[in-house]
Amino acid sequence: MTRRAYALLGPTASGKSKLALELAARRPIEIVSVDSALVYRGMDIGTAKPSIAERAAVPHHLIDIVDPDHGYSTGRWRSDAIGAVMEIFQRRRIPLLVGGTMLYYRALIAGLDSLPQADAAIRAEIDAEARLRGWPALHAELEKVDPRAAHRISPNDAQRIQRALEVWRLTRKPLSALQGAAQPDLPFQLKGFALLPEREALHERIARRFDAMLHAGLVDEVKRLRGRYRLTPALPSMRAVGYRQVWQYLENEISELGMRERAIAATRQLAKRQLTWLRSLPDLLRLDAGGPQDAPVALELLLHEVR
Repeated sequence: MTRRAYALLGPTASGKSKLALELAARRPIEIVSVDSALVYRGMDIGTAKPSIAERAAVPHHLIDIVDPDHGYSTGRWRSDAIGAVMEIFQRRRIPLLVGGTMLYYRALIAGLDSLPQADAAIRAEIDAEARLRGWPALHAELEKVDPRAAHRISPNDAQRIQRALEVWRLTRKPLSALQGAAQPDLPFQLKGFALLPEREALHERIARRFDAMLHAGLVDEVKRLRGRYRLTPALPSMRAVGYRQVWQYLENEISELGMRERAIAATRQLAKRQLTWLRSLPDLLRLDAGGPQDAPVALELLLHEVR
């Protein structure tokens, strides 16, 4: 009999973590994080990391596994996630993958593409060009060498522009041509659910949540991280939304008000990209506006499905 795991996906601030905990109170569930920021130790407030009490009540996996001055690849996450799921099965419990890093989820269901490893020198070169010319100019450069990738990537999405140009400069092949060639080899079935909240309500929640993070001490958290680790703004950990803007504030590049406005705007853009991904993924059961988007309704639906 093929074993089945479940995935609960959604944009940032959509309520997926709360819903997952409510589901875990009714089913023998262990949660596997699908979040590229939760892997970092010490990054608690700005990632809305589950509390110690929540993690004591429900086992969580792939949280706090690397220091923020280290990298963590999609390939490593895929391997770690499959390993965690299989261990949960051995305990005769139900694996529930929860998060919003769509690149991770895509790698899980579609397999890994044959892409080159990150190259620090080329990334530094691209970052230096971006400081001089701006990311929209580099996006225009990407459009010339890989129009398919450029069409999918926002002119202000620094991380994805950098990666696409990095791949081109390393291989002289477009990223879009290298993606999609992998074959999935999951040792279990996976049934996915997508939370697709109404846009305006999500925007309001994003603003409230970032204000709550500031009140909880996000700026001091970043100060502590900078004092403890050898961090740079180019590291993936410090490019996470919220952390990037606090870094700029601490470097006196923007004001406190500018930090708040930029962080909220960046988080909303992230949510927009996540929703675009979710709507494009096949075989997801959608919990969207006009349907079972309210937590009680979604919970009942999930309780019926997750057994």
